[in-house]
Amino acid sequence: MTHHPTRPGESPPAEAAKAEVPIDRVRQPLQRIIHLENLSGLALIAGAVTALVLANSAFAESVDHFWHYHLELRVGPIHLDESLVHWVNDGLMTIFFFVAGLEIKRELVVGDLREPRKAALPAVAALGGMVVPALVFLAIAGPETRNGWGVPMATDIAFAVGILTLLGNRVPPRLKVFLLTLAIVDDLGAIVVIAVFYTTSLNTIALAVAGLLLAAIVGLRVLGVWWMPVYVLVGVALWLAVFESGVHATLAGVVCGLLAPAKPRRPQPTEVVAAPHHTIDELKAIVFDTRETKSVVDRLIHGLHPFTALLIVPVFALANTGVGISGEALWAGVTSPTGLAILLGLLVGKPLGIAAATWIAVRTNLAVLPAGTGWGHIVGVGLLGGIGFTVSLFITDLAFTGNQAVIDNGKISILVASVLASAVGSVVLIKSKAPAVVGEHPGSEGSGPDGTEGEPDRAAAFGPITYDELSATAPESLLATGGTDRAKTNGAADLTGSREP
Repeated sequence: MTHHPTRPGESPPAEAAKAEVPIDRVRQPLQRIIHLENLSGLALIAGAVTALVLANSAFAESVDHFWHYHLELRVGPIHLDESLVHWVNDGLMTIFFFVAGLEIKRELVVGDLREPRKAALPAVAALGGMVVPALVFLAIAGPETRNGWGVPMATDIAFAVGILTLLGNRVPPRLKVFLLTLAIVDDLGAIVVIAVFYTTSLNTIALAVAGLLLAAIVGLRVLGVWWMPVYVLVGVALWLAVFESGVHATLAGVVCGLLAPAKPRRPQPTEVVAAPHHTIDELKAIVFDTRETKSVVDRLIHGLHPFTALLIVPVFALANTGVGISGEALWAGVTSPTGLAILLGLLVGKPLGIAAATWIAVRTNLAVLPAGTGWGHIVGVGLLGGIGFTVSLFITDLAFTGNQAVIDNGKISILVASVLASAVGSVVLIKSKAPAVVGEHPGSEGSGPDGTEGEPDRAAAFGPITYDELSATAPESLLATGGTDRAKTNGAADLTGSREP
């Protein structure tokens, strides 16, 4: 078994050369997420529609009994007795938030959030899109339900990015990147809100155990332990401790995701050659070395994201969106103080917050608009940000626990707001016009600080290459496999590991 690292002055193999284009560090995971979110959005819609149909059919009572059937789990002294809907919300959704934590970690270490200049615009827009909806809610909701201010803060990344993808070339390519980064920052904000404001009581002993388990995960990384089952066992124990502590159990998934390594152990392009005379153990070592050219974060996202997007999120929608809908229920839902506060928070607060924060960031020269976009596109993205759905439904159950009538009103308002935000946002985006000349558009890439014509700002927003250019240079096999490893069988296997974000 031999390893052939690429030495200075040597030309890398053809396959490795393709993988070494610097923009690949952003392009490969980003394109894969966008295409996957389009499909997951459809799966989410299917789950929600199925839940609504069942809740308004002759099977409504049976379905309700099914989701409230209790399932017990005993692990030593720990006894868990929860309904199926709680197992979905506290158990399966932990994996969803684990993947969210992985994506946030990647963005912080190797993605757009690593560089303040690139992260500024979507980060500021996300902040405005969280603060303004919360203020709108507090201004309208009654005093007994003001705890639900976190409900209209969230954006459903699957729906929002899915709609942008369906619009295709009707929207500027970089708008997809802007929305995706905004939604990731939005997810981070929602996670913090859940951890800080929706934790009712604390079991200090369980919390201390959770702290020790976190220290154990860090210690395993320092010691160089890479056997995944060990981390799975510690992660499950951490989930149990967090569950018993009173902090929402899904936060265990977020923390584990943030602790995962986002850089590969073999960051340099490496050619690994396996010859026919190598033993099984040597071949296993070759596979290990090749795998380690990809970071743990990327491997986990590659394996888990389809599972969470196409199974967990639709099951969550199936378990949580089943509310009886009639003309009277709809009217009561959207006109109740809580329902109206959620509706206006998502439909008015979200686009207003995103657009206003973006305008402030551009006018203060903190950031510039993505190339080819106008203010109509920003308003359209703000409206798509009003598609709360998954996380909004999640926070609704946390905020109004024990008050089923308010929960039902909240869910109806979230559904109505999400449908209206999708429709209105799509129309606004289609009708919006891109600047005729990128370099002449005030406040966009290619403009001077005062909006005058000038050289394009190559450090601005999302780099010097458009999304169309990225798509044109990405082989379909790369998008399908999520990597660039190749195997050749001309007498020997040539496994080429690429540099991975």
